[in-house]
Amino acid sequence: MKKIKLLSNRFNLILITLLGLIMFPAKANIIEQLHQQAEQGMAEAQHNLGVIYGNGLGVKKDEVKAKYWYSKAAEQGIVESQYNLAVMYYNGEGVRQDYTQAAQLFRQVAEQGQADAQYNLGLMYVKGQGVKQDYVQAVQWYRKAVEQNHALAQFNLGLMYGDGLGVEQDYTKAVQWYKKAADQGLAEAQHNLANMYYNGQGVRQDYTQAVQWFRKAAEQGYIASQNNLGVMYADGQGVKQDYFQAIKWYRQAVEQGDAAAQYNLGMMYAKGLGVQQDYVQAVQWYRKAAEQNYALAQFNLGLMYGDGRGVEQDYTKAVQWFRKAAEQGYTASQNNLGVMYADGKGVKQDYIQAVQWYKKAAEQGDADAQYNLGMMYAKGQGVQQDYVQAVQWHRKAAEQGHAEAQVSLGFMYEKGQGVKQDYTQAVQWYRKAAEQGNAVAQYYLGCMYDKGQGVKQDYTQAVYWYKKSAEQNNALAQNNLGFMYDKGKGVKQDYNQAVQWYKKAAEQGLAKAQNNLAIVYYSGQGVKQDYTQGIQWFRQAAEQGDAEAQYNLGIIYAKGLGVKQDYVQAAQWFGKACEQDNELGCENYRKLNNH
Repeated sequence: MKKIKLLSNRFNLILITLLGLIMFPAKANIIEQLHQQAEQGMAEAQHNLGVIYGNGLGVKKDEVKAKYWYSKAAEQGIVESQYNLAVMYYNGEGVRQDYTQAAQLFRQVAEQGQADAQYNLGLMYVKGQGVKQDYVQAVQWYRKAVEQNHALAQFNLGLMYGDGLGVEQDYTKAVQWYKKAADQGLAEAQHNLANMYYNGQGVRQDYTQAVQWFRKAAEQGYIASQNNLGVMYADGQGVKQDYFQAIKWYRQAVEQGDAAAQYNLGMMYAKGLGVQQDYVQAVQWYRKAAEQNYALAQFNLGLMYGDGRGVEQDYTKAVQWFRKAAEQGYTASQNNLGVMYADGKGVKQDYIQAVQWYKKAAEQGDADAQYNLGMMYAKGQGVQQDYVQAVQWHRKAAEQGHAEAQVSLGFMYEKGQGVKQDYTQAVQWYRKAAEQGNAVAQYYLGCMYDKGQGVKQDYTQAVYWYKKSAEQNNALAQNNLGFMYDKGKGVKQDYNQAVQWYKKAAEQGLAKAQNNLAIVYYSGQGVKQDYTQGIQWFRQAAEQGDAEAQYNLGIIYAKGLGVKQDYVQAAQWFGKACEQDNELGCENYRKLNNH
């Protein structure tokens, strides 16, 4: 997932001192004259000395002396000195930092109509610096500054409308003020205006306009816009998709150390988009962003360590990076950290910790975590087994379209676990997941049609869903599809097809399919009759504990079908089947023992 950077943060105060009244070179003899004039009370000379000492013009920089002379001039009403003195109090330059004094001085200047001071005073009301926080007052002072076409005030007034601070939230007005500042070339306003077009807030969504404004800001070197312009090229939004252009803009942003761009560049290397795929490079860029505490990069770096891509596989390091992102509230990482605890990878297995991390993510709406938490309740791992809770969490995930959760919820309705048994509901949830291509759901839905549970019995539909699942290599579905061909249910009877599907499932180790395949080898239906193959498949199924295969193997030995007749072997296999409550196995076991 590439990362678009959101709206730019509020500006800091304008803290550049005003040079103002110097009209001549600051040479030594001139400075002496200024001193004489200043000591005689000439306000302009006092201000100029403040500028000279404050900026080290022809003298050693001395903020204390600058403050002294600004104070003298300010007392005589020199606006520039009052402003510069406010800056010194704000920054603690030549004087102890004092926001209250700074606010008072900015107010004096602002009331005289100076736009920068009006803007700064508005921002101090926003931040509650030197004054009680008051968004309404902030808006009032911004308005005074915007009447003078002050770009930063226009931008911040846009922020106030966007956030609903001191005014009723109004995205349309936010856009209007961003546009005024953007038209004056303010990069941050151009960036925010682009975001409004991107998100369709206050304007109709328009990716082309978003690209245009991101480009204006990006060309001024605004990092967030450089990253976002890269994303637009990568995704083909508002421009023709162009991975090379995306990389170009990401690189401009990463040269300035931007974490989002470092992450996005890592993604390009990981996927091989616009560059040759290179997991090592991907890891390097993820690491740069991760070390800046960028949660998405920390998460992806954890994935790389977990999968051993671009680095040696190391579950411990995967856990470390997942934890860093998880502690920032990144839900995917909280879920993955839960998985690591549940599986005991990189940490000692701890179901309680797994539940805690799943819950953190689940409560934030993460569907994977909701599903996993539901499974913990269903299994009683890390919590007391509670099917009702399991259903609740599975439902939350299922309603978000999580296929595995839809399957689990369907299963709980089918079995009546945590809810009243309801085959119709089971079918509905199986269908939702099946239509997403989930093989397990397709198999279960096939079973419901096969048995006529929750739907009218329909062998054709059963075959349809078994086939979809079987083609995804689901062994249970392959076996059932083989059975449908074997018996001609929902399809024309076809022993060859039956054998093919039984074999696919049998080769995956499914005991029932191995037993069925053995039967067709013995009967010679769909294959050349082959007792040797039949016995091999019966044995594989029987050794996995399949009672029917154990019984069949008993019959083979009792009757000497393809093997030397052996009542001892027959009794052993009948006995194993009987232990699993196979009635025919028990009956034949008793007959042999009474023989």
